[in-house]
Amino acid sequence: MLPDEVEPKDLHPSARNELKTLQADVQERVARHLAMVAFLIDDDAELAHQHALSANRRAGRIPVARETLAITAYRTGDYALALRELRTYRRLSGLDGHVALMVDCERGLGRPDKAIETGLEADTSRLDTEQRVHLAIAMSGARLDLGQTQQALFELEIPELNPTKAFSWSPDLFAAYSAVLEDLGRSAEAAKWLERAEQAARALQAHHGSLDELEVFEVYEDAIEEERDAELENEAAEEVIGEFAGVDEAADESDPSDDADRTDETDADIEADREIVESVEEEPAEEEPAEEEPAEEEPADEEPAGQIGDERTEAEAPEAALPEAEMSIEDEVDELLAAAGITGLASGVDTASEPDDGSEPLAESDDPTDVSDEAEERTEQRD
Repeated sequence: MLPDEVEPKDLHPSARNELKTLQADVQERVARHLAMVAFLIDDDAELAHQHALSANRRAGRIPVARETLAITAYRTGDYALALRELRTYRRLSGLDGHVALMVDCERGLGRPDKAIETGLEADTSRLDTEQRVHLAIAMSGARLDLGQTQQALFELEIPELNPTKAFSWSPDLFAAYSAVLEDLGRSAEAAKWLERAEQAARALQAHHGSLDELEVFEVYEDAIEEERDAELENEAAEEVIGEFAGVDEAADESDPSDDADRTDETDADIEADREIVESVEEEPAEEEPAEEEPAEEEPADEEPAGQIGDERTEAEAPEAALPEAEMSIEDEVDELLAAAGITGLASGVDTASEPDDGSEPLAESDDPTDVSDEAEERTEQRD
């Protein structure tokens, strides 16, 4: 059974990359089985081996699946299966990285001669430093199995056997060298190298920390950073939303009054424009009688009294007439009367042209016929 919390991303990226040739569902299941092997290999090798078998059944042609099965078989003591899977892995990948395990498997099967032969066949130039060190330790063990103690010591005397420096392989190398010295009867030197092995292990632990603490620390740190980033993003989003909400609220609050003000201003502007248009339209209408008046000059000699009556009628017009228009009418009447030889009626015309404020329109008579008769008599006398 696979726990739900185990996901394909828990597998190392390089191993997950090798599974891309599989179908999506098979790829996911194999990745989860291999991830479970990494979780259980140190605590429960048997269960880890079962997961490796499940992954190998679904991805038998994938090198990482065969490699994982070989390692779990070696950890459970199934050296024959481990050796077979290691040879298959070397054939599929073309790598000799696990040659030290192959030597140990041969030793486990009771074949130290074959183990030494396997180690000598390996091309050490293709191995990295750690792989070379582990191969030297395995070859030294095979020599001890054959009773070749001094040669076993020679196998371990390599450049990496430096007591002044500590690397990941240093504790195992120093301890193996101490064991060979012990077999040779050099107990003092063996104790010294054993102490160096312990010292190298403590130095590495102090430098890297214990594996459990390191793993817990990394997970805890990542969780804190993710939560902090999420909180910062949420705060930023809330601030932006709050700003927009404040702008919207302010706009909503100001909308009614602003609309009312704009409506009042618009109505006032429309009313003012309407008054201006009306005043412009009224002015030409009031001036029209003054412009058309000269056309009535011809009847002056024949009917002066009628002309005076017309002027009196115009004088009684509403007070809205312009002063300039009234003055021009009076001047024309005076000219007509002067041309007719009538000079005494000017005051009467002026009186008639005055607005209706309660006084009499004509000074001498209320009947315009009398004025007309008098004008005719004076004309006859002058003739």
